[in-house]
Amino acid sequence: MMRNSSKKRPKAQPPRKAKKLSAPLSKPDVRLLDAEKFLLPTYKRQPVIMSHGRGAYVFDSTGKKYLDFLGGIAVNALGHAHPRIVKVIRREAARAIHLSNFYHNEFQGPLARKLTEWSGLDRVFFANSGTEAIDGAMKLARLLGRKPEEEPAGAPAKKHRFLALENSFHGRTFGAISVTATEKYRLPFAPVVPGVEFVRFNDVADLESKFGDTVCAILIETVQGEGGIYPVSEAFWNRARALATQHGAQLIADEIQCGLGRTGRYFAYQKFPSKPDIALIAKPLAAGLPLGAILTTETVAARVSPGMHGTTFGGGPLACAVALEFLSIVEEEQLLENIRTRSAELREGLAELASRFDFIREIRGEGLMIGIELSVEGAPFVAEAMELGLLINCTHDFTLRFLPPFIITRAQVREFLKLFEIVLAKTPKQASALDAGKSAIPQGAAHVAARG
Repeated sequence: MMRNSSKKRPKAQPPRKAKKLSAPLSKPDVRLLDAEKFLLPTYKRQPVIMSHGRGAYVFDSTGKKYLDFLGGIAVNALGHAHPRIVKVIRREAARAIHLSNFYHNEFQGPLARKLTEWSGLDRVFFANSGTEAIDGAMKLARLLGRKPEEEPAGAPAKKHRFLALENSFHGRTFGAISVTATEKYRLPFAPVVPGVEFVRFNDVADLESKFGDTVCAILIETVQGEGGIYPVSEAFWNRARALATQHGAQLIADEIQCGLGRTGRYFAYQKFPSKPDIALIAKPLAAGLPLGAILTTETVAARVSPGMHGTTFGGGPLACAVALEFLSIVEEEQLLENIRTRSAELREGLAELASRFDFIREIRGEGLMIGIELSVEGAPFVAEAMELGLLINCTHDFTLRFLPPFIITRAQVREFLKLFEIVLAKTPKQASALDAGKSAIPQGAAHVAARG
């Protein structure tokens, strides 16, 4: 049968355009989802997972490489995966991680001896963190301020007040936030430990007006870290030392961030002619394992008896073995000299950048603890730096903080300066300190004396 040829054929349709295939959406990382759902929201973490480190570099789970100029906030002083540290951890983890302080272990005594040699002090108490060391030091100061024959335990002691500095940060426990001036850390938890008064930074006259016979201690960060990298002046330190001696108070040096080589000296206070009564250390001490310490004099130690203070995790064999190795590496590899040399190169390069970027207000700090004061908000610079593969930090809104490892090389300093120049050029400038009605510079600070 013939088909009906008169039947109209449908008009030819233009070829359909192929639909663009959208890029497949990557599945959200379940580890980040778990963190978002189950962790207490105490940090504004970046949405990346850091997987490992090697030397002065850190790598995330995608394989991206970052030059680490934050160092775990001054903790990773030997960088990451230092072969000697890894070797000690492997060896000692197979022997004894924890034993308790009811018994001696083979590393506590030698580590205490080495720390007294470095510090010029006499006795050591091992804690598990810097903030625990702060609380322990405050207890010691109150103990030393009490006259047992006149003020029995439980009775109010005349000598009970603490002086601390404006702009200070000493930790997160109740004792530590009580002597931390920055209100965002302290006020949400008020009332805090009573008897604390704050002295204007590097203001000798204000110090003199607030000292007296009721003061049991003055706490000083030899270089303020969270506060914006401000070194205390020699005039202020010397007067604090003299007043503490005159009034029978303890001078407590918080070297948790600036100690153990960070400034190019074993301790930052060693640039001054006198020592503190108590010095506190933590961050780099055990190369990333939790360990802090209170260092003090025989005079203070003479008032301590068993049961007055203690800790569960402070001074365990693994952490102390690693700490001993850390101190040996600093000595044997002459890292203090490297810190001073790399610091000079960094500051020279940063000064050159400051001459070309007018929103850089000041460069300050000591050794490999450097702050760059900006006239604009610092957070966008941190984000841009991370995008480019550089880890830095912003503190007090307008200060960029650099805490590279002690092992940093000349080539890595040049790499940092090259990346940081791009960051300064590319980052959109947001609110200035004046626009925001803020100043990151503490009132009364003796900036010229403190630049160091």
